[in-house]
Amino acid sequence: QVPLVESGGGLVQAGGSLRLSCAASGRTFSNYAMGWFRQRPGKEREFVAVIRWSGGATYYADSVKGRFTISRDNAKNTVYLQMNSLKPEDTAVYYCAADPKGSWHTTSLLTTTTVYDDWGQGTQVTVSS
Repeated sequence: QVPLVESGGGLVQAGGSLRLSCAASGRTFSNYAMGWFRQRPGKEREFVAVIRWSGGATYYADSVKGRFTISRDNAKNTVYLQMNSLKPEDTAVYYCAADPKGSWHTTSLLTTTTVYDDWGQGTQVTVSS
């Protein structure tokens, strides 16, 4: 298991920004993919963004493309989600997740929850109108 600890959520007005962090520990992540998902009230958990640890390739959901940026800090074993131009519909609990075989999984698979072995506890993001 890979312990994942998220932070950075909070309350922000529409148009504002937040940066979420996901600190991972316990092993090297060279073959991992790290994803961010969110779960809005009454909805299923949905894909937001993913980054392959080796090489740094990224992929985003259409709903956040151009507004959110996923990145990683190798030295700190931390993944970030910079969220700009936030909208009320971005309100959700945000989760980071680790896929230990991410280097080999297709982008399509990386948008599904099933390939991720470890999940953080979630952090609430609330965007007021």
